Amino acid sequence: MGKIIGIDLGTTNCCVAFVDNGQPQVIPNAEGSRTTPSVVSFAKDGERRVGNVAKRQGVTHPESTVFAIKRLMGLAFESKNAQKHARLAPYRVVKSDRGDAWVQIGEKLYSPPEISAMVLEKMREVAESYLGEDITEAIITVPAYFNDAQRSATIAAGKIAGLEVRRIINEPTAAALAYGFEEKEGQRVAVYDLGGGTFDISILEIASGVFSVKSTSGDTHLGGEDIDNALVEELARRFKESTGIDLRDDRVALQRLKEQAEKAKHELSSSLETEINLPFIASDETGPKHLEATLKRSELEILVSEIIDQTLGPCEQALTDAGIKREELDEILLVGGQTRMPMVQSKVADFFGKQPHRGVNPDEVVAMGAALQGAALAGEVEEVLLLDVTPLSLGVETGGGVFHKLIIRNTTVPTRAREIFTTSVDNQSFVPIHVLQGEREMAEDNKSLAKFELAPILPAPRGVPEVEVTFDINADGVVNVHAKDLGTGREQDIRVVVSSGLTEEDIKRIIEEAETYKTTDEKRRVLAELRNAAQALLYTSERAVEECRELVAEEVIVQVEADIEALHQSIDDGDAIAIKDGLETLELSAYKIAEAMYGNVEFDAPAKGEVQSDS
Repeated sequence: MGKIIGIDLGTTNCCVAFVDNGQPQVIPNAEGSRTTPSVVSFAKDGERRVGNVAKRQGVTHPESTVFAIKRLMGLAFESKNAQKHARLAPYRVVKSDRGDAWVQIGEKLYSPPEISAMVLEKMREVAESYLGEDITEAIITVPAYFNDAQRSATIAAGKIAGLEVRRIINEPTAAALAYGFEEKEGQRVAVYDLGGGTFDISILEIASGVFSVKSTSGDTHLGGEDIDNALVEELARRFKESTGIDLRDDRVALQRLKEQAEKAKHELSSSLETEINLPFIASDETGPKHLEATLKRSELEILVSEIIDQTLGPCEQALTDAGIKREELDEILLVGGQTRMPMVQSKVADFFGKQPHRGVNPDEVVAMGAALQGAALAGEVEEVLLLDVTPLSLGVETGGGVFHKLIIRNTTVPTRAREIFTTSVDNQSFVPIHVLQGEREMAEDNKSLAKFELAPILPAPRGVPEVEVTFDINADGVVNVHAKDLGTGREQDIRVVVSSGLTEEDIKRIIEEAETYKTTDEKRRVLAELRNAAQALLYTSERAVEECRELVAEEVIVQVEADIEALHQSIDDGDAIAIKDGLETLELSAYKIAEAMYGNVEFDAPAKGEVQSDS
């Protein structure tokens, strides 16, 4: 068996590693760098360049140089983040036939997985050149908060690059694996991963070779790129104030400004101030204009303070979900190049109450962890057990528009959950399956992943057919849904792969809205359940009246019919209290029909305040 390499497919840079004699080793590229820019450029003659040479071309040919493509993986073109990216990127972002965001270079369109595949292919070539053998298998890392569509897109990118993706693992988990490989036992670790385009926070426990993720949270559109963009906006604003020229309208000037902003950000991690010089960046009727500015670290920190603060909310959420207090953590690992920023280190230390661990290289640790997982699969090192989690709840829509969760967020994967559902009307010919992801009580407030139908269903009264719905999430976090009619044995499978998936705005909003609207959601859920219970009781009561009219005293029938009418009116009015009272009243009167039919047998009606319903 050949080597299984580990690849950290980053927004800004990539890193590839392998295991040699039980130890992970980072593989340098042809230029001697241990990381490679995630940049692809296209020449007019069709030649494609990847890495440092492509990044250098970006200054002169910004419209044909693609960077930060990871931010478009699985995004719909109309989404807020895709539109924001399209405004800031010097290359063209366009809408594909499927509605997701693609890139146009000249007359040719490229999907984000296709661009990512070019970067992965470069990393495969780097590994093959260094190791002197063909590489066909890899472990690829993704942000922990990547959704199903983004994970599927990453797997597709690997296949396009000629790699069998043995497993997709979360970046914080890979970092913890590299950190804890040297027999770290009984430790609770928080992995704070702030990279070029994404942010993740994961809480893990390491014990006896088992790496168990207790919770994860994050933001798929928060990272160093946002800090770069904020600095670009500030420099462009200063230049416009002094010259009246907006550099953001010139793609070439914008690209030069972006490169200088990134360089200044790096320099300010080790210096208190830096000089920015961009000669001949623009011109007007008075002649050429130059951008000359002095930027202090304090000015940068004021500029991006709110961006860094946005990482602390997910940190709090992850601790809450894990049920772990800050003082119970043994180590805080910093992952991702942006964590080299002194302000980031300071805010992390203040939040967790202890200095973060500095024994790992934030640019390389993720690739090293992926390589260790690959070596474990290849049998080169002792196998370790990675227990990751799913970041958001998964379920289906049920009667009344309620979101019924089958798999709760932060459930360890791989996992499986199944439940039996039934029809809601007589002679229903099919059962619609609406797959959702989110945390809200009502289906309409969550993200729709897929819709499909199990058909045909044999004609039968409502409530008789039994349809078993099974959710499977594999170790890569990819979702599969299986539906089976237990009566006929008819089955249908669907792999939930959507073109756009969850946007950053959706993910960020889901948890916040779940808390903000918790009370409102609970009321709506109760109302929906009451309506479902009322509809079921109305159905049985109306049939009982129809079938037993000649066998039961008239005053009993009259009373039941009056209660049926009153409950119908309460449902139409949408008053939960009235529905509950009407439901209890009809239950009591309907029981009199049963008592009359069965003579002296007494039936215990539900106590006041209880509602019987079938789930």
